[in-house]
Amino acid sequence: MSSVSEGRFRSSSVPLITPGHPRTPLRTTLRTDDGVRIEAVYEPCTADAGAAAETSFDGTAIVVAHGFTGSADRPAVRRAAGVLGRRAAVVTFSFRGHGGSGGRSTVGDREVLDLAAAVRWAPALGHRRVVTVGFSMGGSVVLRHGALCKGRAGVSAERGGRIEAYEGVHAEARADAVVAVSAPARWYYRGTAPMRRLHWVVTRPVGRLVGRCGFRTRIDHNDWDPVPLSPVGAARLIAPAPLLIVHGDQDPYFPLDHPRMLAEAAGDGAELWLEHGMGHAENAADESLLSRIGDWVAAR
Repeated sequence: MSSVSEGRFRSSSVPLITPGHPRTPLRTTLRTDDGVRIEAVYEPCTADAGAAAETSFDGTAIVVAHGFTGSADRPAVRRAAGVLGRRAAVVTFSFRGHGGSGGRSTVGDREVLDLAAAVRWAPALGHRRVVTVGFSMGGSVVLRHGALCKGRAGVSAERGGRIEAYEGVHAEARADAVVAVSAPARWYYRGTAPMRRLHWVVTRPVGRLVGRCGFRTRIDHNDWDPVPLSPVGAARLIAPAPLLIVHGDQDPYFPLDHPRMLAEAAGDGAELWLEHGMGHAENAADESLLSRIGDWVAAR
């Protein structure tokens, strides 16, 4: 899966909306820096006037990044958007190769460009602050995006065993806070049966056919070249932006050493929530947890 040059996020084609916060949901197609069409949905905050005055109308928008085989229209994503929408406006989108978006999934590599396009849409809708909330694969993407789009040049990051400098990072795609739910800490993890099955789907021709027909997910057949910045490498670069790491103690994909590695790498700049009885990603995030995440966003 070929990788773009990290940090070079050019301006993408984003539809401009009339100034001010739209009062009704909007659906559009964004175009990423590498020319992929991405479906996206905007929903205004549903809080009452008093709560909205304290939260959404300070200019905050939450951009939700779904997990592998998800999409903007999947029930779990719609449920998450509905709960988070009580505290702020919400942008959902489908990663490349998923839902109504074009292209093929690179399972977390070029998806950072999809997220950057969605994040840039929020200011065009009148929002001054953007918080990214990612689940599973989307969690790894929001971590990398948070590290690479910091609005300043000269960021150093470890990638592929080398220390590289990322210059020209664009403030227009910057997230003011990052929430990673059920995110992996490292690439190529095969320590659980679900992850071994996922690797089979991604790396084998028959597996990719299953992904396309069974999960409606179109997967790129190319290997990563170069290997993108790891989630744990990204976590240490997100500060000073606030970072929240959420993980279930019953996650069948990634055991608890993953969130602990992320939190340790981020240091004092991160909060770690280990959720008792929670499984994996947006499908396992109940209303109570999503509400607490929304409160965390509003408090920031």
